[in-house]
Amino acid sequence: MELLISKYHPGEKPDVTLPSVKMFEILGEEGIRTLVSNHYDLLAQSEIKDLFPKNPLALEKAKEHSADFFIQICGGPMYFNKNRGKPMLNRRHLPFKITAEGRLTWLECYKTALQKTNLPGEVLFSFWNYLDVFSKWMVNTY
Repeated sequence: MELLISKYHPGEKPDVTLPSVKMFEILGEEGIRTLVSNHYDLLAQSEIKDLFPKNPLALEKAKEHSADFFIQICGGPMYFNKNRGKPMLNRRHLPFKITAEGRLTWLECYKTALQKTNLPGEVLFSFWNYLDVFSKWMVNTY
């Protein structure tokens, strides 16, 4: 199954649909943490690696925060809200220059990481649709 990346139009803020809770039911907490960790490991080797912590401990903390978020939105425990407060991810990412090209890299790394999961098509596409649309909200540099 091909995961397509939709075109980004500057200033676009499309409606975001949360992924299916089946994502958490199938992968569980550890599976989502592994997916996020694999994604970050790919990002750390990508052309947008400078947006991510160089220090291994800081990178592990970033992985934890991101995994907490994805666990929460996929139907798992509310770790992100409990540990970090309301997500407000657009505001949290403002200090970083996120371009449309960086969005593509981020999504391509997720495509690769998702290949290591064994998700049924409808669950995979639900999560992918979330990533594709959500990532448009993060672009803040044109």
